[in-house]
Amino acid sequence: MKLILEVLLMGLAVMLGAFLVPGVSVDGYGSAIIAAVLIAVANATIGLILRIFTFPLNFLTLGLVSFIISVLMILLVDSWMTGFNTSGFLSAAILAIAVAVIKMILDAAFGVQKS
Repeated sequence: MKLILEVLLMGLAVMLGAFLVPGVSVDGYGSAIIAAVLIAVANATIGLILRIFTFPLNFLTLGLVSFIISVLMILLVDSWMTGFNTSGFLSAAILAIAVAVIKMILDAAFGVQKS
């Protein structure tokens, strides 16, 4: 049940982020859910491998490389999907920040606790 709620809230966060960030568009809530799942899968697989290889640089930049990898995963999902579009690196970076903030607010509002 918690996994379904997490997926739905992440889809809502992507949808709201796309509404707020100029240069990002999502065709509908279904596309937002698919984009959220694909971003999570990309971060869990390709992003994890990149974070392992760039750990020393990530340590020196205090986590900035992890943020850049997350933005690159959003751009990768943009290239995979037709219903989710970003206009470039800057809009994907702003979307990553917006989705993180919106997801934090939604988790607090719906009482989702990390265990």
